[in-house]
Amino acid sequence: MKFSVLHILPRRQRKTKEEMGAVGHDPVAATVLSPVMEGSAKTVHGRFRHKLKMPQILGFVPRPRSPKPIVESNPPQTEVVMDFMENLKENRLVEACQQLLLREDQLFGQETMTVEGLVQVCNEDDKDTLQKDYETLLLHLWMAVHTTFSSTPSGEHLEILRSAVETITLLEEKDQQWEGRPEGSSEAPVWRPHQCRHTHDNLLEKMVDSQMRNATVEEDNISVSSVDNLSTSMKREVCRMGKRLKEDVLRVARDIRDCYPPDFDVCNLYVRLYHQKFSARLTELARSGLDVDDCNYLLCWVNNYYPNDILKHKDLEGHINMESLGTLLSEKDLTTLEEQYLLQKESRVRTWFSKALSKEEEGWLSGKSPELIDGYCFCPLAIDIIQAVDGAMREARTILGSEAKAQRILCQLDSFLISYKKSLEEFVKARRENTQAVVKANLVNIEQFRDFIVRREESIPEEIRTSCMSTLADLRDCGYGYFTGPIHEELRVQYHRLWTQAWFTGGQMVLDEVLGTLDRHMQQFTDLKPICVEELLGRLHMEMMVEYVKRMMKRKMRLKDKEQQETAAKLLAEDSSKLSTYFTEAGSKICWLSEVLPKMAEVVRLQDPGSIQLEIVTLARDFPDLSWRHISALLSLKANLSIADVRSIKESLVENRPTVTTCNTIPPFFSKVPAGRTWNMCRPACICYGRRGYSSQD
Repeated sequence: MKFSVLHILPRRQRKTKEEMGAVGHDPVAATVLSPVMEGSAKTVHGRFRHKLKMPQILGFVPRPRSPKPIVESNPPQTEVVMDFMENLKENRLVEACQQLLLREDQLFGQETMTVEGLVQVCNEDDKDTLQKDYETLLLHLWMAVHTTFSSTPSGEHLEILRSAVETITLLEEKDQQWEGRPEGSSEAPVWRPHQCRHTHDNLLEKMVDSQMRNATVEEDNISVSSVDNLSTSMKREVCRMGKRLKEDVLRVARDIRDCYPPDFDVCNLYVRLYHQKFSARLTELARSGLDVDDCNYLLCWVNNYYPNDILKHKDLEGHINMESLGTLLSEKDLTTLEEQYLLQKESRVRTWFSKALSKEEEGWLSGKSPELIDGYCFCPLAIDIIQAVDGAMREARTILGSEAKAQRILCQLDSFLISYKKSLEEFVKARRENTQAVVKANLVNIEQFRDFIVRREESIPEEIRTSCMSTLADLRDCGYGYFTGPIHEELRVQYHRLWTQAWFTGGQMVLDEVLGTLDRHMQQFTDLKPICVEELLGRLHMEMMVEYVKRMMKRKMRLKDKEQQETAAKLLAEDSSKLSTYFTEAGSKICWLSEVLPKMAEVVRLQDPGSIQLEIVTLARDFPDLSWRHISALLSLKANLSIADVRSIKESLVENRPTVTTCNTIPPFFSKVPAGRTWNMCRPACICYGRRGYSSQD
């Protein structure tokens, strides 16, 4: 092997025969001096001069001592220059590559090539030797890259890899120099171009393929606590491949990445290769006809573990392009698996709901009363159903990786509520001994279901939410109506005395009797949960107010003058105060109902048509569902109001209503009140409210 003159190590100077003969053949001396001969001669002589005692030898005449040489205290260190093979042995791949590049330049005279076509004659033996040396260098180069994942990364290993990558860059630059040489230049060497970058990428692809194949046949290293969850060979294979992928790409991001220049984009390169291998194997498995459990596990990896636990790992952040990878499965394969999962999940949820309701019905029909918890009737049905829905939704979101796809599970809740409503209504109609306690317990269920839907309003599709809330409204009517119906039935006789001559004269305390009867009925709800008592009181409050206003608008009274109207307004305000006080103290939260009667009382009290007109507009602003039929019935109480005044009030209301109803948020009230016939404004002005003042038209 021939080397450049600049890179041949200097030979060490040999001793003369006389110097060697002066020592003689004494074995002791030879033994002492032989290891020291590896160092500097001066150092050896100076180190042992006073320690060695020469034996007496016949005929030996000591030579006179030469003057002691002057030794510098800090002699300059001689740089040791390694040849090509020594650099390879020390894994100094960059230095070895630079030596070959220099020899290539010298051998082919690339620096002196010109467009005139001057050609330098190359020695064929030198070319063959250089080609073999390149082959040896490339062998060491690919060995360094190939051992990327073979051992725990260390500083030495990473330095060798960094040297190999730098060498690839040097060889690539030389390839480009040869490709860009002027026309008419000598032909490039047979080993050019090396295409090391292309070979490097192909090698990485084979390494990744080997890593993933080896992962599928490794022994199961999963902890004992997870064995039950990985009960099939498919699950274990996917888990091993996924774990290997994660470990390797994180190793690249943490250690290997620093060995490569940015233009290699090594993190994206490795992730793309692993993604392709993982995707290919998962596609094969997805098309093999998986059972339910294997299907669920595969979807977990595709939609959750891989994108969230691996690609979004903090160590990969900023180093990979997730969008360029795509999904592990094609849209067709993924849709097939997701549909398989949803069908079986819906079936399981539906079956579980049916069993839970059947078990509850058996308890109702057995005649047993619900258990009491904290003194209140309790039924666990709603809690069990809600937990089941939450669990199914949470699992579906994890497996499908999508809130929208998981919402399909909620359709089963809608179906369940319809079945639940049918069962409860049939049971209530039977009027069994335990009906009252069962209804109390189920009112708690209904409120819990409603609260669940309201809290999830934004995440539940509008169609499903509307259907569920409608069913729950019917259930509430069924449950609360079971209690309010008998109460109103008993109060019906007392309602009839409202707004009569007896009520007006104060001879009978009609409203006090009504509230006394109501209070007696409320004593039976001590075992009803407070949230349900509040709703029950709110319904009673609303229904009694509706009944009161309905009796007021029956037109059985005519207030002929100011005195009667002021008296009626005073009684109206007092009744409003009594109702509001009772229900507020009992626990009703419908505070706005306390504003209804005072505003109507003000209309009854006022005498000036302009003031009445303004009050009517205000009333219509506060209660948008107030119709002209209701206003006509209210005005009919005032016998001294002319038809012209009524016409003016109506015109003013028509003109101002579009602007007074835009921002109102009070729930409907007057729409619940049936109104009688309206005042016929075509009658002569002298006709008062009463027997001849009604028309059958609105």
